[in-house]
Amino acid sequence: MTFIEQLHAAERQNRSLLCVGLDPEPTKFPAHLKGDANKIYDFCARIVDATADLVIAFKPQIAYFSAHRAEGQLERLMEHIRRVAPQVPIILDAKRGDIGSTAEQYAIEAFERYGADAVTLSPFMGFDSVAPYLRHEGKGAFLLCRTSNPGGDDLQSQRLASVPGEPLLYEHVARLAQGPWNLNGQLGLVVGATYPAEIERVRALAPTVPLLIPGVGAQGGDAVATVRAGWRGDAPIIVNSSRAICYASAGDDFADAARREATRTRDALEAAKPS
Repeated sequence: MTFIEQLHAAERQNRSLLCVGLDPEPTKFPAHLKGDANKIYDFCARIVDATADLVIAFKPQIAYFSAHRAEGQLERLMEHIRRVAPQVPIILDAKRGDIGSTAEQYAIEAFERYGADAVTLSPFMGFDSVAPYLRHEGKGAFLLCRTSNPGGDDLQSQRLASVPGEPLLYEHVARLAQGPWNLNGQLGLVVGATYPAEIERVRALAPTVPLLIPGVGAQGGDAVATVRAGWRGDAPIIVNSSRAICYASAGDDFADAARREATRTRDALEAAKPS
């Protein structure tokens, strides 16, 4: 299946719009694992096992692994997810943004080394930074569009006088992803949950592409507003929560607590779908 087909299948099977972000911080691990970077795989695998039937996707953030020299643990984790949750696609959150042969190598890293089904990208260097990923058949790519951080306004909300209609930069990215850049039909957009009005605007400009929506949970995004702004039934939304789920408990019951929080969030997202 293509990445988009995987998303639709996971949404149906798990009745979920929830993506669990895997951002392992050893200093936040429960007491018996705390501070030990060699236990990153063990921690994340427990979270995966506890939530695999509740999610539309998993999203490991590569920096949390590479910062601790844990790339090997990330490879093991990707294999573990494919083994225990083959129905759940994996989005590698890497936010790559280079061009040419370097982008080609980043694509090989994401799709061949780690076996990701999709990857996050920065489109700042233009289509040259996206094209190498589209050559990997069936794989997805999410372009940063309207991110959840306040500093996103510095560039994303600037008006492009040289483009007909003078759209804001994030609006232009949305149109490109919906249209001329989407050569393999697997492009998506990253839109922060802290900006529901912008989610609605992006959905209007890009009605068929999947939206990866971080910011629900610890970052304060509203789950109900997020779903109402972005969900249309025929194009997936992937609503990510990381810290609120992974660190729902600092005790030995962390996996059970993660499952409870994931269940609560999954159910809230489902309940927010328009009837």
